[in-house]
Amino acid sequence: MLRNGAAGGGAAPQRPVRVWCDGCYDMVHYGHSNQLRQARAMGDYLIVGVHTDEEIAKHKGPPVFTQEERYKMVQAIKWVDEIAPGAPYVTTLETLDKYNCDFCVHGDDITLTIDGKDTYEEVKTAGRYRECKRTQGVSTTDLVGRMLLMTKAHHSNIDEDLDYRKHTDNFGKGPKGHSPWTGVSQFLQTSQKIIQFASGKEPQPGDTIIYVAGAFDLFHIGHVDFLEKVHQLAESPYIIAGLHFDQEVNRYKGKNYPIMNIHERTLSVLACRYVSEVVIGAPYAVTADLLDHFKVTLVCHGMTEVVPDKDGSDPYEEPKRRGIFQLVDSGSNLTTDLIVQRIIKNRLEFEARNQKKEAKELAVLEAMKRLEEEKH
Repeated sequence: MLRNGAAGGGAAPQRPVRVWCDGCYDMVHYGHSNQLRQARAMGDYLIVGVHTDEEIAKHKGPPVFTQEERYKMVQAIKWVDEIAPGAPYVTTLETLDKYNCDFCVHGDDITLTIDGKDTYEEVKTAGRYRECKRTQGVSTTDLVGRMLLMTKAHHSNIDEDLDYRKHTDNFGKGPKGHSPWTGVSQFLQTSQKIIQFASGKEPQPGDTIIYVAGAFDLFHIGHVDFLEKVHQLAESPYIIAGLHFDQEVNRYKGKNYPIMNIHERTLSVLACRYVSEVVIGAPYAVTADLLDHFKVTLVCHGMTEVVPDKDGSDPYEEPKRRGIFQLVDSGSNLTTDLIVQRIIKNRLEFEARNQKKEAKELAVLEAMKRLEEEKH
């Protein structure tokens, strides 16, 4: 992927291809991670520009997460080499040059400024723009919709709830039909997607194999802080995250949790740079079989409450008996519950913002259609 650094004869020194991505990265989900994965594959070094709270509020409405939280979330995605805090909302050639980037990469949806202009116009004209495929089946709008609805239609083996389908069809939809970019579609897991996200690394001799388990729902900064702390416990950590099936999570969390189903949670956790492996549908009780199978040397849990197993027993009984259980304080008090509360508090703003975003996108679509018609 290296390219020639100089023109003329002789063997020119090869220099790495530097790639730029930018965005709000508010409520980061595996769709964002997948875009960054694709962008990183187009070059050798990926720099991600993250907008400030002020810039986002001006163009889209106030973000759910602060800029500090958003910087940390993006930095935790394993394909990101560097972040550029406070990147401008409109991507300019000046920004690409400042960070010595060859081109920028964006998904195949459109991003508009407050006055409805394409934010990538300048770099497109200069031929320094590449596109990657948008991840089908997930959007921030859909996730917000799931939280606001409190139904279980998104769980992996429950019949689709018609109320959910009806509402998701209206959520983020203007009176004139809906934009293909903000509408809702369902995510379909494939083995290919898991392979793309997985590290593929086996534990090496001398690695400390650490097991952590949970829902890891709406993978957020609290999870990142916890995993980072766990990662610091060993010289050469190999962290295995056990994810519980949707029905198990619902048993101990209640309401309509998990917000993300097992397939989505798998990708979200795999995208984190601290995690080496994921157990998809781990048993709630950490058993002797599991510990022996993975040759686990340490089992960690955060400061959140541990709900007893169905039979009333402690799910960590076996690792405690072996003396390999450790509580880890992440220093963060952010939970999935608190995030959902933050988002619901902003509910009206979200609804208003999505309606506005739809109208803006539809106006662009209509303008594009008119241009096409005028050509013929």
